[in-house]
Amino acid sequence: MGFSTLDVVIVFAYLIGMAILGIVSGGKQATTRDYFLGSKNVPWWAVCFAIVATETSTLTFISIPGLAYLTNINFLQVTFGYLVGRVVISYVLLPQYAKGELVTAYALLSNRFGPKARNVASVTFMMTRLVADGVRLFATAIPLAIILRGWEVLPEVSNEEIYVIAIVSMAMITLVYTYIGGVKAVIWTDVVQMFIYLGGAVAAGLIILSDLHGGLRTVVNDATAMHKLDVFDLGFDRSLGNFFSSPYTLTASLVGGAFLSMASHGTDQLIVQRLLTVGSLRGSRRALIGSGLIVILQFAIFLFIGVLLYAFYGGASLASLGVVKADEVFPKFIIEHMPTGLSGLIIAALLAAAMSTLSGSVNSLASSAVHDLYKPYFGRENSERKDLFLSRILSLLWAVLLIGMAIFFIYFGSMVLVEIALGAASFTYGGLLGMFFLGVLFVRTEQFDAILGFSAGILFMVFIVMFSNVGWTWYTFIGCAVTLLTGITSSMVRSRPVAVSSFKGL
Repeated sequence: MGFSTLDVVIVFAYLIGMAILGIVSGGKQATTRDYFLGSKNVPWWAVCFAIVATETSTLTFISIPGLAYLTNINFLQVTFGYLVGRVVISYVLLPQYAKGELVTAYALLSNRFGPKARNVASVTFMMTRLVADGVRLFATAIPLAIILRGWEVLPEVSNEEIYVIAIVSMAMITLVYTYIGGVKAVIWTDVVQMFIYLGGAVAAGLIILSDLHGGLRTVVNDATAMHKLDVFDLGFDRSLGNFFSSPYTLTASLVGGAFLSMASHGTDQLIVQRLLTVGSLRGSRRALIGSGLIVILQFAIFLFIGVLLYAFYGGASLASLGVVKADEVFPKFIIEHMPTGLSGLIIAALLAAAMSTLSGSVNSLASSAVHDLYKPYFGRENSERKDLFLSRILSLLWAVLLIGMAIFFIYFGSMVLVEIALGAASFTYGGLLGMFFLGVLFVRTEQFDAILGFSAGILFMVFIVMFSNVGWTWYTFIGCAVTLLTGITSSMVRSRPVAVSSFKGL
């Protein structure tokens, strides 16, 4: 066991290979349409895989097995909600995106309500993505530092310095192909990276299984007896307060998973941009719904690894394992039991999960900045060459900001601050989803109603997250409901007669 020369070669080969693949697959970029939309000719199946890779972070790779180790596989219920939400978005919002030559999700709001609604949504997306993905980049360095420290790869370097090295290295390699190749490079590298991190997870699971006495049948029998394989939790035996504070009851999982998926995959430019690269509505639907099916399988793999770890360690407590959090159980196994060669694959898998999220963030942030905030006000007469140059400069700027945010959390971020940052989307997703629904489903609402509803949804969510015990799976639903109720009430109170919505003419 240990981190050998072969492992180092595997990691470096992965990093160099991703840079080369991204540059080659991106092709020549002549316009911002090429850079941000891939000329709308990306195959739906590639976008499907890219969506899965983009929404999977290193936190998923590490935390989900830890969750199953402590509890069971109830979390799988949430992924069923994810699929339901994607089906709804496929038939409610995707047809609206397909009607116009849209580059960002928020152009939809401009066409329906006006530029102020677009600006509010775009700026909210940028701030949320900067904080959330900055902290995800920081969090990626934590398990990486644990693993490298356990292998004593860098014995004279502090943990903080390892964090910085990991963050800057990942970001620089990712920036190279994102800067040059645009969204095509992002998508095709994501396709490869999805198989790398899933391959790493499966390899780790097989290693665990090979070290267990009795094989898979014994593991399944023992896990069943210990209720580790329980998927469904109706939660009807709980009090009303406990019912809503429990995040993984069947109702909370289905409702919460569906609304979270509708928000993240229907209103977040990070995902919507990928759907806009497919040339047809049918292809976009296939990509979105297909990604939901793959995510169920993916989370089942991660959760089952947690069950295998529980069997491997004999159900030992975290204290007896010498770890503080469940997130550290999987890294502990990687350090102590992964054989030479596969160790490098696991590091590559961690990097793959992080780089896929980072590349998508950089490109989508640049896209929103150019098309939502710059061109409508300052760049209407620009040449394509100038817009493309600006797009690349903004990609560089956003990468620097994400690196800076991640390094900030290394030296100045308390655990409370980190937890708030990780839940940043919880404050905004419901309001964004509600604003889109106000535009698509209610013809009488106007820009004032949408912005008022969005503001009310955000403020109410600040109260819910900070001062209540409501389970996180309810957050997006609550924020969306408050936004809709406020927006609809505002339009009724103002009672301005509105003709058939011009939105239908997109």
